[in-house]
Amino acid sequence: MHPVTDPLFYAFAIPAVILVGLAKGGFGGPLALLGVPMMSLVIPPVQAAGIMLPILVVMDMSGLIAYRGKYDGESLRILLPPAILGIGIGYLAAAHVSDAHVRLLVGSVAILFTLDYLRGGARRGEPKPQRPWAGRFWGAISGFTSFVSHTGGPPYQIYMLPLRLDPIRFAGTTVLFFTTMNAVKLVPYAALGQFDATNLATSAMLLPLAPLATLAGVWLVRRVQPALFYRITYLAVGVIGLKLLWDGLSALLA
Repeated sequence: MHPVTDPLFYAFAIPAVILVGLAKGGFGGPLALLGVPMMSLVIPPVQAAGIMLPILVVMDMSGLIAYRGKYDGESLRILLPPAILGIGIGYLAAAHVSDAHVRLLVGSVAILFTLDYLRGGARRGEPKPQRPWAGRFWGAISGFTSFVSHTGGPPYQIYMLPLRLDPIRFAGTTVLFFTTMNAVKLVPYAALGQFDATNLATSAMLLPLAPLATLAGVWLVRRVQPALFYRITYLAVGVIGLKLLWDGLSALLA
């Protein structure tokens, strides 16, 4: 098995893995969405997804250890079942759904959500209670978009951020949610042929960065004040929303 040998690839892949690791550690969670788009600047998106998924699984394991026992069970009970259903729908629709349209939809929602925060809505309001039907809707959207275009973060954040959980419990819930999602995605991704020898060898080359970057994210979450944590996370949602809009429009207009 021979990995990708282009040095330009690693100039993008190494920062991508570090950013994703920080996000997987719970710091600025939506930044995890930058991984595949950054790699896609130099290799095909499908190959980038195939390389990144095994790395995500290792990061998830590191996050689980760091946040063991620190999660919001009620949120997971609401979000996870529909998210797994969304993954199944994404697998069945993979050959028929345009990545560009999914990115436009998710990017638009993420930007509107961030604008509401910037105008003061999220800051003035009290923490919202659990809303099971809203959670099931956003959970299903998160599972679907995570499968078809690796953009499960914004729909998840849209439901979770208004709950205003303690940052440690918020990060632990996020880690457990996406650990489960990525584990479920392994089977359909393999069925679609995304784990060939070149991709797996390249994943192995980048793998040592995964736990280090994840633990760095955990360290930051434990030391950053909650108000700053939420400002960074909302900002990350907005940045990713702009990136998704740009990617979707570029693909449609090409």
